[in-house]
Amino acid sequence: MDLTVIGILSGTSYDAVDAAVADFALDGTDVVCRPRGTYSADMPDDLRARLAAALPPHSTTLSEVCRLDTELGKFFGTVAARANDEVAGGGAHLVVSHGQTVYHWVDGDHALGTLQLGAAAWIAEATGLTTVTDLRTRDITRGGHAAPLASTLDELLVLSEDSEASGVRRGSLNLGGIANITVRDRDGRVIAYDIGPANALMDSAVVDATGGTERMDKGGARAARGTVDPKLLDRLLAEPYYRLAPPKSTGKELFHADYVRDALDGRTVATDDLLATLTELTAQLVVEACRDHDVTELVVAGGGVRNPTLMRRIADLAPATRIRPIDDFGLPAQGKEAYLFALLGYLSVHGLEGTVPSATGARRGAILGSLTPGAQPIELPRPAAVRPRHMRVIA
Repeated sequence: MDLTVIGILSGTSYDAVDAAVADFALDGTDVVCRPRGTYSADMPDDLRARLAAALPPHSTTLSEVCRLDTELGKFFGTVAARANDEVAGGGAHLVVSHGQTVYHWVDGDHALGTLQLGAAAWIAEATGLTTVTDLRTRDITRGGHAAPLASTLDELLVLSEDSEASGVRRGSLNLGGIANITVRDRDGRVIAYDIGPANALMDSAVVDATGGTERMDKGGARAARGTVDPKLLDRLLAEPYYRLAPPKSTGKELFHADYVRDALDGRTVATDDLLATLTELTAQLVVEACRDHDVTELVVAGGGVRNPTLMRRIADLAPATRIRPIDDFGLPAQGKEAYLFALLGYLSVHGLEGTVPSATGARRGAILGSLTPGAQPIELPRPAAVRPRHMRVIA
């Protein structure tokens, strides 16, 4: 294996920073990945509260953006250093940080900009390792949405030509704050897009209802006790975003706590019933996407996998679709995105494109990210001649 890489991110739920360590090597048209393990640290309560107060629909100040960029960078650096010590045995060569998305600027079906905080210099200083950051912007400069970047890993690992040849129509679903899916169309092109909210609205509803004493519907328990409110569900399903054709992307700029309050339009709905309705919304959106693309096998990852009520509802609505965890492909469901960013950084330092243009909507592929030196001058590997076509995960 030629590089040991640490991938780190904080997702749209910003409850923790996750790190994944993997050894990568190129072998002809394959990229070989040996997962070493994951490390996760809860976001400090005060930092999480400040993030919540700064994210849309709230307003913020440049001084607070500066402070958040610094504090997040320090925290990411601490997590990366611990992942290097505890998982990589001090032997990592590269850190790849997605950072914390605080704004994704979308106008209709066009992405115009994106902002992730977590200053790279703090990560490089804490680890002494070259650090890759700002992994989304370059795709936007080429007309793409810079999302879902998971489409790159999905193309290489999940959507193999073998599955298509055998008649299996496979989709790869990530249930994070936002649900996104990657599939192949009838011409074999990879397409991917954000379906709509997953944990984002559920988490916001729980925080709102409990005054912050609870952060999520653990195990989908509230949704399981509740009853779907048909009037609210119909109003939620009328969201214009769902009728946009892919490629498309969204985030908490649209799907935030006030979004649910506005949809209620002054009505009071019991918390458990509200969670049941929001869970049903996500399940119906996922199943509609599967039907649109004739998916017969759905490979699932992300925090939503830990919500049995949501997973059961998806299965109930799509009985002919086989549902599998991405663990079957060698990566843990909770670590997929961290391994994704490790992969993207590995491709970048080898001079390889990290995007699938047909998935993001970009005019052409792009080498992603910006490099910050660690304790030593940056030494990049020799550029690779061929972009990999497959990802092989080994124990």
